[in-house]
Parts: sequence; structure tokens; C-alpha cells
Amino acid sequence: MITRAFPGILVPALCMVVGAADPAPVGGGMAAGSAPFWLSDAMEGESVLFLKTGGDDLPKAALLFEPTEILAVRSSSGETTYEAGKDYAWTPGSREIRLLAGSRIVAKTPADLCRPPKSQAYALTRRDGHGEILFGGGHEYHDMQTCITYRHRPGAWRGPVPAFAGAQLPRTLARLTQKLPLTIALLGDSISTGCNASGWAKVAPFQPPYQDLLVRHLEATYGGQVTLVNHAVGGTGSAWGLQTIGKVIEAKPDLVLLAFGMNDSGGCPAADYQANLRGMVEAVRKAQPEAEFILIATMLGNADWTALRQELFPQYRDALAALCGPGVALADMTSMWAELLKYKQDHDMTGNGVNHPNDFGHRIYAQVLSALLVRPAAAP
Repeated sequence: MITRAFPGILVPALCMVVGAADPAPVGGGMAAGSAPFWLSDAMEGESVLFLKTGGDDLPKAALLFEPTEILAVRSSSGETTYEAGKDYAWTPGSREIRLLAGSRIVAKTPADLCRPPKSQAYALTRRDGHGEILFGGGHEYHDMQTCITYRHRPGAWRGPVPAFAGAQLPRTLARLTQKLPLTIALLGDSISTGCNASGWAKVAPFQPPYQDLLVRHLEATYGGQVTLVNHAVGGTGSAWGLQTIGKVIEAKPDLVLLAFGMNDSGGCPAADYQANLRGMVEAVRKAQPEAEFILIATMLGNADWTALRQELFPQYRDALAALCGPGVALADMTSMWAELLKYKQDHDMTGNGVNHPNDFGHRIYAQVLSALLVRPAAAP
């Protein structure tokens, strides 16, 4: 069960489409995308954005893993399936997919992802001084990206792996395993409102954002009722979260998800960020002593955007980790995203060009959270 609790009528910061309504049913099996990718030898729907970098080079993009077999190459909507040898080419032993002359697959140039200074609603100044990053307030990046499903060698992931948090979250796991109703309260920024998931943007394949995927995955795995109360608001930071924590307390949650950091990274010191999160946890515990918490260390924002201080992201992650212990677990999207960016580009995974995930990114959020709450052997 998914309950949305947005105070008033608010347009999330850096979001141009209001996505408060429940998303339409997702197609193509995307709703099942909460099973961790690092436990599988198949990657479903990995997103890429094909770029033509200059000269006579054909557009290309790199995958996270080296495929052993390409199973499908589709538009992000899932409505068009592309053909090997006609639309694209892949050479075994390579992570690179190349487009062929006359390909139907969408391709762009680096210039297409830039805009002149002061030409957009938000100042998204590039660090290299070449204008602004193209802003996508709805499904603009979704429409430019392509999804690739493929097989790869088992155990190919060498990055961080979230550990099952049953020892840290015993009450939550007890309610899940006993099929007792579980209430989850979420407080966060625009990422947690669902921004730039295709369901939020109301375009195919209508994939829900990460928090809704998590609810569906928990209900499918354990068979009990899970209710999500979402008080996330776009453009907010941890100081706002501390001021608004009363909304979470009113929900009388069993589990609280706190997801801040993206907007704080404009300059909030890590010590202040940690104090705000500690204050939220303490306020809830005072009113709801048995409540447990997952602190979400945010994905990384686009390093090309001058407004974000990139050094703060790992500092925030470490600040959250220091708050963890009995009843408090960490969902480390910061480390996960940093590892993904070793092999992929920001434009492959962004939902708006600067600070939101696309469908692929929302699925990874859900997978990291699910790994804390579902033993690998119990995954459906």
C-alpha cells in the first residue's frame, strides 16, 4: 500500500512535471527490478545514452559489465526493439555497443547536452565553462536513453555490496517475517518524491520510483501488508527535515527512511548534516521508541555542475555511518553510484541531467534498500 502525503501543491525543485498520482502499471517486468543486480548473471534494462563524439566515429556507449550475450536492445519506453547488425553492433570481449549507419536508436552529441548560459529555468553552469547542462524536467533524458538487457559472467561486480541488516533492524524483520502490517515513513528530497522515474513522468514503461518498488518487493517477498507514508518534498535539505520530522512521528512508523544530502551538497558542512540527521532520529525515538531507521546516503550529483560540492557526498555518507547501530542501518547509494561511474557516464543514468536517477537508477536504489531487508536466499 502506498500513501502519499504532500503538504499543499508543491512543484519539486528541478522537476517540471507534478507526479503525485500513483503511476500506471509498469510494463516489461520492471516492477520486479528490486532483486539485486550483483547477485545475477543477467542485467535487465541497463540504461545508456549513445553519443557521437566527433569526426566519422559512430555513436557508442559502454555497459557496466562485459556481456557474454546481448538479449535485447530497446527504447527506454520498451516499445521499440532494435536489431543487431542493423541498428547496433557489439564485439564479444568488449563492453562497448556501437550504432550503425542508419540506426533507429536515438543518439546525441555532447553539444546536444549543453545549453547557452541563462537559457533555462535553472542555472546549471558547467565546470568547464561551456554553457549549462541540459535540464530535463520530465522525461527528456528518458527519451534519449536506450535500455540493454544482457548476460555476463557470474560474480562480475567488484564494487560495494549491501549487507543484510537483520541484526540492526530486528523489529522490522520480525514484522515482515510474521506477516504483520509494516508502516514505513519516508522523509527526503525530490529523489524520494519519485522525480524522473517514468511512472512519475507518466510515460512508458511507467516504472514506479524506488520507494514504491521497495514496497512491492517487500510485499511480494514476505506476503504481508506494507504501507508507505511519503512526506518527501523537492528542494529540501536536512535542516528542513529536522523541522518537519513531526510529520513522520504522526505516521507512527515501524521503519523510517531518511534520504537527504543532494541539496545539502550545495554547502552544508558534514557536521551540521550529521547533527540534523541525529536530531531526526532522536525526535522519532522519543515519541516512537521502537521505530527503526534506514539512513540513505544519496547518489552522486553530476560532477560537471558547479552548484554541487562533490567532496561532501562521501563526508555525508561517513556521517550517516557514524550514526548507525542497533535500530539504525545505512543504505549506501553514494558508494554504489561512485562505483557505477567508474564504468558508465552520468548521462547514462541521470533522470534530469544533474541530480535525479532515471528508471535504472531508481531500480538500483530499490535494490540497495531491499538487500538490507531481504536475505538473498529469500528473494523471489
